[in-house]
Amino acid sequence: MLTIRASALAALCIVILLASYPAFAAPPDFSWLPPAPELSPAEGQVIRVSTVEELFQAARDVRPGGTILLADGHYMMPRYFELQTDGVTLRGESGDRDQVVLDGAESMHGELVGVRACSGVTLADLTIQNIRHNGFKINSNYGVHRLTIHNCVIHNIWQRGVKGVRVPKDQTEIQPPRDCRIQYCLFYNDRAKQFEDDPTDTPETFNGNYIGGIDVMYADGWTISDNVFTGIHGRTGEARGAVFLWHESKDCIIERNVIVDCDTGICLGNSSRGADTEIHCHRCIVRNNFVTRCPENGILADYTADCLIAHNTIHDPASRLKRLIRLVHDNGGLAVVNNLLSGPPMRVETESRILTKGNVTQDVGQWFADATAGNLHLSAQCPDVLARAGAIDQVREDFDRQPRLQPTEPGADQWRGR
Repeated sequence: MLTIRASALAALCIVILLASYPAFAAPPDFSWLPPAPELSPAEGQVIRVSTVEELFQAARDVRPGGTILLADGHYMMPRYFELQTDGVTLRGESGDRDQVVLDGAESMHGELVGVRACSGVTLADLTIQNIRHNGFKINSNYGVHRLTIHNCVIHNIWQRGVKGVRVPKDQTEIQPPRDCRIQYCLFYNDRAKQFEDDPTDTPETFNGNYIGGIDVMYADGWTISDNVFTGIHGRTGEARGAVFLWHESKDCIIERNVIVDCDTGICLGNSSRGADTEIHCHRCIVRNNFVTRCPENGILADYTADCLIAHNTIHDPASRLKRLIRLVHDNGGLAVVNNLLSGPPMRVETESRILTKGNVTQDVGQWFADATAGNLHLSAQCPDVLARAGAIDQVREDFDRQPRLQPTEPGADQWRGR
């Protein structure tokens, strides 16, 4: 009889799992999505740069409200780069985010672009890639507010594409990061994370799974919208959320995002919380998102209060863990309304009273425009969902910003052929 050692079997399972992930040097085609709106022309002080040295000098010289314009080019970053001036815009001059690349492959540091002790900064129309830890680092423990990240590519970042750090409770003079926006960005990795990508992510810590898209603590009034996340995988398929808000985040909106082939989709909180955190997310809204093949969790609510999960479309008929929507631990005041679950039904693992209304569970993959690519628009009349939901005040539009009819369809898209 053939005997396989447990460690060898585990290694074999990982190999099989990784082989099932798509690997690509360029992201999948998302041309079916609308382009990002262009920013207004730069006003006030404008500093044009075309070299790494000029970029670091510009960060020192720029005045409040000024703009740093990056010429098209591939900038090999030698070290961490940071902005500390109110109202500054750092953007690619051509507006083509693929032509301005800040590359951390040769950096001496594990973080690439940061913002500290300032308000009203905009980062736009560029690509960041190849860094061990954090791509865009929000140093919210020093006070960062009204940050906008617009039309950027976040590529091969091996811990967090965007990281907002914890604000210590005893630092009362520093308020949690307020009114930030992350919009029209593409987060993608070429492959699953491996140990060599991040020496701190070891078998003794997170086993190669400490990786995600956006991870923010104490977010206050944020909007995370119109982004694409694809290919964010941990070494063993247990990566953190493409979008993950926790530690007393409040009044945030997560809408119109497309999440395809990531281990985990959208997480309001998680099961880990310190003694100083009772609730991870207060009054947050998750609406009009397309989520495809995110087996760990499609959409998760875990230690929340008065949150809303509404009009999302989640597609994964073969989900290995059957967690298209998962509700865990305390979720007082949570409403889960008018979602379309194309696959297994909702997983309710909480004793909190949950309002569930208008949700439809039915494999409707044949009716989507292109489920493989994450395009979950209803491409033809779908009798199982047609006009099955009543409109709600918090979701007056659909994924395409078209006013919702009454009655409307469950999920992010509504059928326009009736």
